[in-house]
Amino acid sequence: MKTFEYDILSFPMTRKTSLADMQASLNEKGADGWEVVSISTSEFANIGHTVFLKREITPAGATA
Repeated sequence: MKTFEYDILSFPMTRKTSLADMQASLNEKGADGWEVVSISTSEFANIGHTVFLKREITPAGATA
């Protein structure tokens, strides 16, 4: 059975470069095997975006 681990990132949208920063961070996480599964956006008080990620955990000793 597949098992996963999860991570949550927050990106405040307070600067013009914020989307570029978000893209760079997500590309780094993607290179480490993380996959975005959901994004929540809030414009209330410029909170920004919350990104939920997951990646599969390979059991110790398993081969591909």
